[in-house]
Amino acid sequence: MNVIITGASRGLGKAIAHVFAQNGHDLVLTSRSEVALYNAVQELMTMYPDVKVKAKAFDLSVKGQAIEFGQWILSLDLSIDVLVNNAGLFDPGSVHNEPDGTLEHMLAVNLYSAYHVTRSVINRMIEQKGGHIFNMCSIASLKAYPNGGAYSISKYALAGFSTNLREEMKPHGIKVTAVYPGAAYTDSWEGSGVSRKRIMEANDIAKMVYMAAQLSPQACVEEIVLRPQLGDL
Repeated sequence: MNVIITGASRGLGKAIAHVFAQNGHDLVLTSRSEVALYNAVQELMTMYPDVKVKAKAFDLSVKGQAIEFGQWILSLDLSIDVLVNNAGLFDPGSVHNEPDGTLEHMLAVNLYSAYHVTRSVINRMIEQKGGHIFNMCSIASLKAYPNGGAYSISKYALAGFSTNLREEMKPHGIKVTAVYPGAAYTDSWEGSGVSRKRIMEANDIAKMVYMAAQLSPQACVEEIVLRPQLGDL
């Protein structure tokens, strides 16, 4: 199985890469930071020497680079079994006072990246008559909260994209899953003062994505909602 993951150099994307590699699946990875991506690839190749890892840095918030990433995937001439649209960014703020351009930036990173990457490879998946697309949404896609602003709006939009794509891909044998994680510990939480025991582990989300990808062709997990045991912060 070939697993394509965006935003793969850290956080949830890196955790998902580890789970699939642990189970012997080959990886195609990207992230915006070339250095962070290189370090992640070195770590994965050291831990899982039998797994093939291909990686190239792209800024998927830029339409041209998102399309270029998709074309690079196609040039590798491999089956596209799993695509995890995980690239994302959180800028806190409120609609009434966040800086001008915040919404455009959040949409570019959190929605347009997934949209353009998916469109770039979807015809290959249709030709294959199979594959599985995971869109990394958020609890913020389901419930607005203070200081969510443009981020929450962009994640609502990603959820809409995922729901629409699910309907479109049914006849083609392609599964689409929207993942709605609550707070999970990644390096972005360091220094926040929040205890690691209060929120989920990144590996919790990664395991759920992996398990959803293992079902028979007749079954599709449409939504995965995960929250910390004590609820949202």
